[in-house]
Order: sequence, then C-alpha cells, then structure tokens
Amino acid sequence: MMPMLKDSYIYLRGLRFHAFHGVEAQERLTGNDYEVDLRLQVDVAAAMVSDQVEDTINYAEVYRVVAAEMQIPSNLVEQVAGRIGNRVMEKWPEVRSLHIRLTKLNPPMGADCKGAGVELHLINDKTESHNEVFI
Repeated sequence: MMPMLKDSYIYLRGLRFHAFHGVEAQERLTGNDYEVDLRLQVDVAAAMVSDQVEDTINYAEVYRVVAAEMQIPSNLVEQVAGRIGNRVMEKWPEVRSLHIRLTKLNPPMGADCKGAGVELHLINDKTESHNEVFI
C-alpha cells in the first residue's frame, strides 16, 4: 500500500436543514434554512485496505449527530457549531481535527446575500499536541 500523510479527511458538504436558531423572535417562530459543511481529519488507512465501514467513521452517523444538534434552538450559530464539534469529538475520539462551516442562508440583516454564519477549526486535544491558546 502507498504511504499516506496523516491529514486525510472525511467530509460532508451541503447538509441542508430548516431550524429555529436566532436572536430575533421571528427566527424562532418561522425558522430559517441552514447549510452545514464538515471536514473530519481522521486516519482512513485501515478502511482503504479492509473495505469495512467499521474501520472508518460512518458519515451517515455523523449526519445524525449534526441533524440532532440542528434541532435544538439556539440564539447563535456559534453555539450550534460548537455543540456539533463537541458531540463529534466525544463520539469519535480518533478525529484529530474538525472544520465546521454553518451558514444561515437567509439572514435577517437587510442584505441580498448567499448567507452568513460561522466557520470553526477545532483540534482534538486528546489526539494532537498543539500550542493553542484557550480563553
């Protein structure tokens, strides 16, 4: 088998949800459409050889975690994305890092745009040594 760098990824792109996040009362009443993208840094070498889902992270299970968190109303998308990150890393401790982009597709800000949201880059402190500053 060919050598592989440890920065291989599993990703889910363009997950669509209708959810009830936001500071404005109207957002909590009618909801908004959201899009979520995730990129999980994980070693997929065993799955490349075995062809068994048990040797990787099942992205259908990742989707279920994201869907469950999206259904819990929050004021801020930052909190929703943080919850998703925590749940993913708790369930799959082998995830080295996680990139999450959560976009509110029709933000109530009076602008014609494709969306607004948050992008998080999280490092699993159980798997990586790093020099991050925590506040």
